Amino acid sequence: MLIAPNKAVSIDYTLTNDAGEVIDSSAGGAPLVYLHGAGNIIGGLEKALLGKQAGDELDVSVEPEDAYGEYSAELVATLNRTMFEGVDELEVGMQFHASGPDGSMQIVTIRDLEGDDVIVDGNHPLAGQRLNFKVKVVEVRDASEEEVAHGHVHGEGGHHH
Repeated sequence: MLIAPNKAVSIDYTLTNDAGEVIDSSAGGAPLVYLHGAGNIIGGLEKALLGKQAGDELDVSVEPEDAYGEYSAELVATLNRTMFEGVDELEVGMQFHASGPDGSMQIVTIRDLEGDDVIVDGNHPLAGQRLNFKVKVVEVRDASEEEVAHGHVHGEGGHHH
């Protein structure tokens, strides 16, 4: 069976950056299971998997525009510590939900602390980076009507309700 929209797909993968450092991997764990065509994985990887089948192995390099986008300096802001009411100890790397410029919710990460200034970054940690995937397709099956309706795979390796 070929990978196509509304197929439940299981893949083993290792993700590295251009320096060869492993960023993420399914090695030693269960395969990643996703619903093809539902935007469950980054667009560049999803496009590369289209038409593949169980047993296929591929190396895929995904440019930032087909992954997490280019890095945007506009998503970096300096806030006053008082904006973090109720948080006793602020640390670099902490993440918070915040309202984005368009009113939607986004995650921001504390990038730096300078006195009462808290520098936050709304970019995805992998924004601006080329992502290199080594992928093996483990299984391809028809997604259930419920999985298609919900936009994700249920059960083993997928989403649990």
